[in-house]
Amino acid sequence: MEEKRILLTVSYDGTAYCGWQFQENGPSIQAEIEKALEKAVGTFIRVTGASRTDAGVHALGQRCHFDTVSGIPAEKYPFVLNRYLPPDIRVTESMRVPPDFHARFDAAGKWYTYRIHNAPHPSALYRHLTAHVPVHLDEKKMDDCAKRLLGAHDFAAFAAAVGQAKTTVRTIDAVSVTRNGTEITFKIHGNGFLYNMVRIIAGTLIYVGQGKLEGDCISRAIDSGNRLDLGVTAPACGLELTRVEYAFEQEEEKP
Repeated sequence: MEEKRILLTVSYDGTAYCGWQFQENGPSIQAEIEKALEKAVGTFIRVTGASRTDAGVHALGQRCHFDTVSGIPAEKYPFVLNRYLPPDIRVTESMRVPPDFHARFDAAGKWYTYRIHNAPHPSALYRHLTAHVPVHLDEKKMDDCAKRLLGAHDFAAFAAAVGQAKTTVRTIDAVSVTRNGTEITFKIHGNGFLYNMVRIIAGTLIYVGQGKLEGDCISRAIDSGNRLDLGVTAPACGLELTRVEYAFEQEEEKP
């Protein structure tokens, strides 16, 4: 039978997992999807993800691809795989893509969302989906500071020490910080992100909102390349990989 390459869109609550990528020391999202695929088609299939989200990080629109000779129609994989997946992982969409397509290397852009529960007491309902900050945050100062990220910059200061990126230059083309009651939402879009970059930015914005850092700290860190100019890395529980975009989808969205 003809081999086909399938692209999946996956959402998950990452609380119970050691991250996207397979690891020996704990359950991963990748391993759960591979187990479900093996049950569905009868043979082991390796899955390649667009982003290696860390332990405790969530996703609304993670993407991954795999190759198969199965006769399952490309668009039917959500119905098939969700029968075998745990309830905190769901395949929401699937499609056939060209054989040379790569979920990670062909990504044209990514949206991330970071959520903060800004109230004296933690949320009972959303404790796994938000980072709790009991001290009042000034979301206007946070938003003004975030705007300094816009454009193409060397974000060396925003990378965790264990990062292995070939270049630390990235382009950020949309950022916002908004408040709705006790929830503050930070959204960011760019052509790529360094390891822990979004959580470092979120932690920095929290410090700005608390008055622990000045609003120009983002600009200073870009110029200096010094991680010490920024705030702490924010907790993983507040982070969501919202969407991974590809060129063929961006073309479809043009008027």
